[in-house]
Amino acid sequence: MKISLATAFKLSVYALSNAAIALVALAGNAALAQNPQLEEKVAAFKQAQAVNKQKLAQYTWQETETIALKGEVKDTKVYQVQMGPGGQQKTEVSNEPAQSAGGREGRLKKHVIEKKKEEFQEYGQQIGALAKQYTQPDPDRLAQAKQQGNISLQPVGNGVVNLIIKNYVKPNDSVTLAIDGQTKQLASVHVDSYLDDPKDAVTISAQFAQLPDGTNHVASTQINGVSKQLVVTDQNSNYQPLRQ
Repeated sequence: MKISLATAFKLSVYALSNAAIALVALAGNAALAQNPQLEEKVAAFKQAQAVNKQKLAQYTWQETETIALKGEVKDTKVYQVQMGPGGQQKTEVSNEPAQSAGGREGRLKKHVIEKKKEEFQEYGQQIGALAKQYTQPDPDRLAQAKQQGNISLQPVGNGVVNLIIKNYVKPNDSVTLAIDGQTKQLASVHVDSYLDDPKDAVTISAQFAQLPDGTNHVASTQINGVSKQLVVTDQNSNYQPLRQ
């Protein structure tokens, strides 16, 4: 069984990381009135991100996308990626072949599979639309969150500080950005949200890592549609300098 949700379900790693950077800057500026010392930290963070973006553009890497349903992998794709003027540029390298069956049983199974595909395609589109709201930082929402006291900074040890934004897109949602105080880089991003009903929980997360030269990059992302146990995971690896 193969479920192709890449188009409807895809959350761009580049969009998520850039959204996180913008959220830190915007939320940091919104909180300056509460913590004047934060201005210097935000300025250093923004400068570090600008330098890091230039360094990351000098690399190409592989991205492995895996779609799993109820713990069983249904589809795997591998892309070759590099940064372009408008963001990431991807070329599909390989795609796990789908299994086929013949005869009446095979036709019936195919029909069931197509119905399931339609169901999860729609579900994936809903989650994709939700994720998009978190990858496009909204200054007005951040200003409202600041006015309502929903932006906070929490040290968590080892020089890492969490910037937490609550009630950002939906009531009782949260966005947590972990920032490494030494490198001035993102360490992780985590979003807790839901679709129409809070019982229909959705989590979005990204983990960051550093290359040997200090370039910060998204090591992995995961989108979890909890109620249907549908998980899309992206792993980035094999970073290589571009040929000059």
